[in-house]
Amino acid sequence: MIADITVTEKSFGPKLLMSGIKFSIDDNEKIGVIGRNGVGKSTLFGILTGSDKDFTGDVIYKRGTVVVATQQEHHNIGDQTVLQYVLSGLPEYPELSHIIETYPETMGDDMKKIDEYTQALMRFDDKGFYQIEEQIERELNNFQLDGVAHRQFSTLSGGQKRLIEIVKIMHSDADLALIDEPTNHMDYVAKAQFVEWMQNAREGMLVITHDRDVLNEVDRIIELKDGDSVSYKGNYSAYLKQNAVSTGTQMNDFEMVEKRIVNLKAKVIDYQRLKEKSRNPGTIQKFKRLEENSRKELSELQAKEKPSFWIDKESAANLNYKVAAQYDKFKAQNIRMNLKNEESRSKHVLVNVKGLSLGYGDVPLFENINIDLREGEALEIRGRNGAGKTTLIKALLGDTTATRFAGDVSLDNHMRIGVYEQEVSPTYFALPLEAAIEKMYLDRNLSISTPKIRSLLSDYLFTEGDGKTPISRLSGGQKARFQMISMLADDPQLLILDEPTNHLDLPSIEELETAISKYTGAVLYVSHDGFFRDSLNGDVLMVGK
Repeated sequence: MIADITVTEKSFGPKLLMSGIKFSIDDNEKIGVIGRNGVGKSTLFGILTGSDKDFTGDVIYKRGTVVVATQQEHHNIGDQTVLQYVLSGLPEYPELSHIIETYPETMGDDMKKIDEYTQALMRFDDKGFYQIEEQIERELNNFQLDGVAHRQFSTLSGGQKRLIEIVKIMHSDADLALIDEPTNHMDYVAKAQFVEWMQNAREGMLVITHDRDVLNEVDRIIELKDGDSVSYKGNYSAYLKQNAVSTGTQMNDFEMVEKRIVNLKAKVIDYQRLKEKSRNPGTIQKFKRLEENSRKELSELQAKEKPSFWIDKESAANLNYKVAAQYDKFKAQNIRMNLKNEESRSKHVLVNVKGLSLGYGDVPLFENINIDLREGEALEIRGRNGAGKTTLIKALLGDTTATRFAGDVSLDNHMRIGVYEQEVSPTYFALPLEAAIEKMYLDRNLSISTPKIRSLLSDYLFTEGDGKTPISRLSGGQKARFQMISMLADDPQLLILDEPTNHLDLPSIEELETAISKYTGAVLYVSHDGFFRDSLNGDVLMVGK
């Protein structure tokens, strides 16, 4: 065992977020951490990395364990190059490099420093650090980051920084790697390389992710739920089967609790009446004691919060009628997407593109793109990062920034388009969620009211407090749900989805897949989620080389 984690209390103000987190990590074990948005996955990551110490519990690493972690925020980087940033994050490299570079000028005849210098040279060689710069540059090229090694880290995009965090982890030679949402912003080739590294790496890993392709490669899944942690041996496929069984048992237990509550309420009334009718002091005391005991048990049971019950749609379809009825009664609330699916729509062409070549400056990003997308059809745009997928989508939406070298773009003039974008527009950052929804509707000349806003907040699992929270302070998952509200505001006939599963939890991803499967409009999407692509089963348009 290389780590033992216990969190008995983690709160934000009056809200208790965690109360029963307990699990360990074995040598070379790969663990996936999942949970609904808002259960505390990022908080747990901060606790494990040591950046969050405001909790009750213990995080104990075996002595000598080398732990590395991806960073989500990058402050005070200054003018560091990418190569310098990666090297500075490798265990031992900064210290050894400092000794090797500075001691020759200062050690003189100091035998202690001479010995430290000699040991540093040997350790530097043992760690393979003399070749590390070439290896890192080669890995950067593999992740399609050619030529960035000597660029300032601060000039890179969010997606590029995430890839560099992964390169840093891959070259750290650590005992345990803590990795948060590694595949967000990766293209399909980079993701395949990450999964291959993950399969062959000797490091122990704890990966927070809802990427089902990644979860299918882990040895164990830890689910954060209702303040506790539940461990499932095996990968994602094994988790789904175990979760269906355990959820059935939990629903049975909860139903028994509900029946006991009803029974205790009746007993309290009965004991109270019998106490009032009795004349014998001993009998009065007996019924008083029984009433008090029943009230105490009733209070304890009523204080327990209803557990969260979720079963994937495939497993749910195979439940027996009794468990299926329980699940319909008890299942956790999920997002409710209102997609129009009238069967009366005509199957006319919505998007028509012929021989399109676009780029910036004198060189096309891609050439000779053809699209014929009709209602009821789905089309996946696939290509490497930087191949022009976003440029193509912008061109379809009327953006003329790119240089058009050739081709025609034609869209149905009367078509309503819903766009899911990865980043929330800065226009909304400072606004509370309620005000942002109102502004988004009014900016599009759509009617909106307070009851409508409240209904949307409920449909997308926002609380009343969330409605008063500025967009900038929402979690990644909450921002993703705001983007979904924005996408569907005008009952679109064409959906354009850019990596829609990033930041969504597993039940929300399933709801998105289910809603789109019933949608009779057209869908044009970019996704590197293999499960999502299989679910939509659209034709594939390759962009770039």
